[in-house]
Parts: sequence; C-alpha cells; structure tokens
Amino acid sequence: MFQVTPGMRRLGASVLGMEAIVVALTIPVALRSGAEPSVAVAVGAGLAVLCVLVAALLKRPVAFIVGTILQVLVIATGFLVPTMFFLGVIFLALWITAIFVARRVEGVTFR
Repeated sequence: MFQVTPGMRRLGASVLGMEAIVVALTIPVALRSGAEPSVAVAVGAGLAVLCVLVAALLKRPVAFIVGTILQVLVIATGFLVPTMFFLGVIFLALWITAIFVARRVEGVTFR
C-alpha cells in the first residue's frame, strides 16, 4: 500500500508550487511567440490551477498519481512553448525525487 509521509507532502507541494509559477509564466511567452491567446491562457492558467489544487490534496495517495499525470501535461506544453520540454523534464525529475527521497529519509518502504 502507498503510504503518504509528511516529507512527501512538503516536498511535493514545494515542487508543485514552483511549477505553478513557471507554468503561469508560459502564458506571456506563448502569446509573444504567436500562440492563439485563448489556448495560451487556458493551458497556462489551467495547469497552474491544477498544480495548486493537487498540492492541496497531497494527503491522499491518489494526488501523487494525478501529480505524475500533471507532470506529463506540463512536458506537453512544450508544443506551445518549446522551452517547456526541458523545464517539464526538470520538474518531473524533481517530482520523482520528492517522492523517493522523502520516503527514504523517513524510512518508509514499499509494500
């Protein structure tokens, strides 16, 4: 069973909080690069809000699954702003590190 630890919640929320800021900042970059304004705002604001919502729900194990799916969606924003391919992979690495490092530090094993 997947057990959520306090460290996982703290590190995961930190990653998602910073990611929300970065994703929101893709809106002006996408607009500047000629993206459709409605698409740029919907994608940027939508993903930023999702980051904040998932961060608030990290007490539940399902939030970590949704957070992982969210990481894939952030990488996909690279089709709108190419730099997000790179930044999305960095945030995915931070997300995975937040989960596994917190579990290791707190001595939780997978069962």
